[in-house]
Amino acid sequence: MSTGGAETERQAWLRTVAADVSRLDRSSSAERAADILRRSITEGALPPGAQLSEIELTEVLEVSRNTLREAFRLLTHEGLLVYKLHRGVFVPELDERDVIDLYRLRRVLEVDVVRGLADRDPELPAGRLEPLQDDVEAAEAAARADRWPAVGTANMRFHEHLIGLADSSRMDAMTGRLLAELRLLFHVIATPRELHEPYIERNRRLFELLEARKYDEAAADLHQYLLDSEAGILAAFRDKGLRAPV
Repeated sequence: MSTGGAETERQAWLRTVAADVSRLDRSSSAERAADILRRSITEGALPPGAQLSEIELTEVLEVSRNTLREAFRLLTHEGLLVYKLHRGVFVPELDERDVIDLYRLRRVLEVDVVRGLADRDPELPAGRLEPLQDDVEAAEAAARADRWPAVGTANMRFHEHLIGLADSSRMDAMTGRLLAELRLLFHVIATPRELHEPYIERNRRLFELLEARKYDEAAADLHQYLLDSEAGILAAFRDKGLRAPV
């Protein structure tokens, strides 16, 4: 991408951050700032290797430098930012070891949530799957409009809402970090379309299995889905020589 194009994208991201600030609860400034930055990573606005500017972010987030640094510390603890001595704060660049670790966690979380729905089915509210349906339809509409980054964001939300079916605040908190790290992995694929197009139909199928209450079949389908996704990401990492350090 040209320098001018990168600067245009950065300015667009800063405007999005400023808009987010006006909508969020101001009770905890550091956590609020961390939430906005985490979502920026999850939605693909902050790619691996991006440097974060304290001067710009204190202005658009409307926080002090100390508050911003606390937000940076929170995200560094989560592995979503790294501090480089004498250089500043950056979004980390992951390797194939991270791929394996994150997908192992995805299978533990997501497949278990789906499998557990069979026991919890009678207590689940009637509209429990509406967010998933909305995400599937959003991805399909974005694909028709050739808006592939938006397809990726809809996919992230689909998996967020899938784990949300567990009704576990601890799992929800873990999911925020997991999805942000996953989006960093996805940047290694050449184009968003190449990455997300195969899974639009698979998300639709998974939703339909859940809607039909075929939970065991849905769990098996999701397990294979995640294995296939992991294999594709690993192949892309290895093609680019991004192997784990020895």
